[in-house]
Amino acid sequence: MTEDSIQRFHHVMPLQIRFNDIDKFGHVNNSIYFQYYDTAKIDYFDNVCENVDWNKIAIVAAKIETEFIAQVKADSHVEALTRVTRVGNKSFQLEQEIVSTDTHEVKSRCTSVMVLYDLEKSCSISFPNNWREAIYNYDGITPNN
Repeated sequence: MTEDSIQRFHHVMPLQIRFNDIDKFGHVNNSIYFQYYDTAKIDYFDNVCENVDWNKIAIVAAKIETEFIAQVKADSHVEALTRVTRVGNKSFQLEQEIVSTDTHEVKSRCTSVMVLYDLEKSCSISFPNNWREAIYNYDGITPNN
């Protein structure tokens, strides 16, 4: 992790590169990065927020922007870094990076706007206050971010 990343990200999750993640060019296919980011997002919420019931609440993407900076190959050792940078009424902004654990090089960077969604009622929902406070405390952000 770069010094900048150490200061900005508190959630770090090691990633396992699977055989089927690799394309014919010998590197992780770009579509797989979104699976890595999703896995890290779920792990973030499971660790930071209490009482997440994934059978009732979903986190859906409204906007995703990803920058592919350097290749990740089959023998690479990488981890996903995740943080929330802003919390709105029903949405939040997520920033993530995939970083080499060997060289600390950022391989990919992703920013996304995510929406909380009630699976039973099929509609967006307001951000729970206990989740909001937990994220503010964990990532060190303020309500105005």
